[in-house]
Amino acid sequence: MIVSIVVFVIYCAIVFGIGWLGLRATRDEKDFWIAGGRLGWLVGGATLAATHISAGTYIGTIGVIYGAGWSFGWLLLSIPLGYWFMAAVLAPRFTRVRKLTLPAFMEDRYYSSRVRALAAVIILVAYIVFIQAQIVAGGLIANVTFGIPAIWGMIGFTVILLAYTSIGGMIAVVWTDYFQLAVMGIGVLAALPIAIRQVGGFDELMTLVQAANPRVFTWESLPPSLLITMGLAFMLGSVASPEKLTRLYVMKDMRTIRRGVLLNIVAILVINLIVFMLALVAIVMFPALPTGDLAMPMITHAVLPAFLGAIMLAAIAAAMMSTVSSLLIVAGSALSFDIGHTLLGPAASQERRMWLGRAGTAVVGCIPVLLLLGGVGQGELVQFIVLLFTGLMAASFFVPVVLGVYWRRGTKEGAIASMLGGMIATFSWKLYGSPALDPVLPGFLVSLALMIGVSLVTRPPPRHALEPFFPG
Repeated sequence: MIVSIVVFVIYCAIVFGIGWLGLRATRDEKDFWIAGGRLGWLVGGATLAATHISAGTYIGTIGVIYGAGWSFGWLLLSIPLGYWFMAAVLAPRFTRVRKLTLPAFMEDRYYSSRVRALAAVIILVAYIVFIQAQIVAGGLIANVTFGIPAIWGMIGFTVILLAYTSIGGMIAVVWTDYFQLAVMGIGVLAALPIAIRQVGGFDELMTLVQAANPRVFTWESLPPSLLITMGLAFMLGSVASPEKLTRLYVMKDMRTIRRGVLLNIVAILVINLIVFMLALVAIVMFPALPTGDLAMPMITHAVLPAFLGAIMLAAIAAAMMSTVSSLLIVAGSALSFDIGHTLLGPAASQERRMWLGRAGTAVVGCIPVLLLLGGVGQGELVQFIVLLFTGLMAASFFVPVVLGVYWRRGTKEGAIASMLGGMIATFSWKLYGSPALDPVLPGFLVSLALMIGVSLVTRPPPRHALEPFFPG
């Protein structure tokens, strides 16, 4: 216990230190929201990978594999496809005009402040769902490791996150991401050989897993239609999630973006494959957990030596914090920069707008905790909350963003219908549709149909909205 506390305190001290340096380095809104737009490929790729590798990986993925087996693992193949599309197809046109937020891009391309406001509201709703998943994971870690009630763990993690994110802005976020990706990598690379040795080696692990759960290497646990559509959700969500699209703005040019995305893909694949192996160890050593989300905390607490367990705890915390800090920055920008600017007006000073941004980030971070305290969002596996968020982002933004830079005929009315229709269809399918199909498929199809159909029956976009994205 003492070792875990000491390591975690050191980890938090480093994070707070980076947050303070981020505050000192932040001079204007461009620094606060996109780290000045001048990052290199190493830090840019690391922040993209750290944003992707969330509690959904360290808690949720291992939890699903613990219950459903390795059939879930094929979804890993869909992630590189999504990031290839981002770097090779979308980024060259999307970054022609660099904005501070995705809703600001939507306003420029679709020549309407209403489009911007709608995009900001969708981001706020969806991000609250996703942040809840990360906070739930933080509570599980605190409960298993320190023995404190999960709800106090959730509150503690949120306070830490808000402290460095709202103060240091994107500069603090990208450099803490860089540090946290290193912690995540060290944690899993050191844990895997020790965990496998605990069960007698790799061959013995394979034998014991088959005995503990004969379905672990079969396709019986999850319907093929669900697996395929979940893969679609991850692929489209990798492209369309605002916190990932914003990472294209923080890197300085296309060459940097391509190299950064490649680093991101390698880091995601390596860490996920190691997590898959740790899931097998959990099946053997803890065959009767009440929820699969406890698998990684139990490995950290009961399998690894005290010091390494503390490092692994820091790695899990890093996965959660790196993602939530990115979400908070984007959601805070939606609240303060994209919605709040209408309240302050164009005459407001830059310093005042940045402090509104810090306040907006803090407000967005508190809402998920208040909802959890009220019982909203508890009980779901972390990975399935993450999947719902990914589906919402894919159904709401993939079509208007991609067609926005590749189809001249896309109109503001089409974009509004596409975002609203995709979000409503996704939520509706989640509530009333077949569980054998991920909600992203109906949401994406509705979004695409409305974007094309409504755009074709409304007035074409004005030339000034198209010129920045379709030069010549």
